[in-house]
Parts: sequence; C-alpha cells; structure tokens
Amino acid sequence: MGRKAYRSEKISVSFDLQRCIHARECVRGLPEVFDTEKRPWIQPDRAEPDAITTVVLRCPSGALQFERGDGVRETSPEENVIAIAENGPLYARGDIEIKSPEGDTLFRETRVALCRCGASQNKPFCDNTHKEIGFRHERSLGENRLSLGEAANGRVLRVVPITNGPYLLRGEVEIRDAAGRSAYRGSKASVCRCGRSENKPFCDGSHARTGWREDR
Repeated sequence: MGRKAYRSEKISVSFDLQRCIHARECVRGLPEVFDTEKRPWIQPDRAEPDAITTVVLRCPSGALQFERGDGVRETSPEENVIAIAENGPLYARGDIEIKSPEGDTLFRETRVALCRCGASQNKPFCDNTHKEIGFRHERSLGENRLSLGEAANGRVLRVVPITNGPYLLRGEVEIRDAAGRSAYRGSKASVCRCGRSENKPFCDGSHARTGWREDR
C-alpha cells in the first residue's frame, strides 16, 4: 500500500496509511477537509490551499503531503530538530536523509516519526506499536552523548539505522525533550532504536547485550 492522492483544481493532498500514527492534527485543524467519517475522507476542494497547506505541515509523521498548482512547495526548516515524544517516537523535522548502512539513500524527508520502541512493523518509521507494548520513556534524558563531529554537509541530517543497532545521526541537529526544551546540540550521535537503553535517547549497547533484532 502506497500513497493515495486526493485532488482538487488547486491542490493535491497525498496520504500514506503506513506512515500515519493518528496524531489527529489534520482532523482537529481542518475538519471540513479531513473527516474520517466521510468518503473520501480527504476533500481538498472544501478549503483554500493556504489553509490546507498549514494543516498538512502539522502532520508530524509526514503521512500527509501536498502538491499545489501554484508551485508552492514544502521547504525544510532552517534547523534540524528531533523532538522526543513522551513514551513515543522521535519526531524529526528538517532536511532529513535516511540512508542504509551501505550508504544508499532510502528516503529524503522533511517530517518523520522514527520508531524508538524497537517493535514497529514499519521500521524505521513509527507505527504506534509503542502503545501496544507499553513502551516507557518519560521526561528525563540520559547523559549528553552528542558530540561535535566532522563538519556537516550543508544542513542535511543523515539518519542511518544500523542493522540490529542504533540510529547514527550525522549532521547538525538539536534534540528537544518531551517538554519541548532544547536539551542537546551537536553533529554526531548514536540514538537508541531498540527501546532498551538505560540512557535514552542515546544508545548504551543494550541492543547487543540483549540480542535485539529489528526483524522480530
């Protein structure tokens, strides 16, 4: 199942069900366009493109995207930011490139919700499994393990999900805690994605000690 597009004369809104984590920013923000009780549930002819664009950009997972007839495009924020959701995913916004360990570009995004409970069936993206398994990480953050690395290539934040291991972050990024406070800045980090680290959000090697496998 891929993206499905909903079109009007002025704007096309696409939706990827596998990326949706039901943040409900769309139905709260513009219920006349986004209404899950109707079919089709997205009706972009019911509002002006500016209003729809504003609401689509609130979607933290990138499940919703848009294309406008007037050529207006989504641009990446000036800074790369990862916000830690309490007991939930990593919300990343910026110029984000998700790469394989071999160096291939898998996704180029501006908004993603990355799994950190270790149990998503749609890795590296969150699919709300953290709620089913009772994943917990509240507001306290582990020791600052961000460091100043080699100069970043432009503003791109490269996210590399290491096989059966952490996310490697390469590129300037700010990490914010669950209360929205700026916690760390740097250009190199190893971030837990197995859900077992005692130093969340950073990796502490628990994936290796516990035999975590991303395909389970």
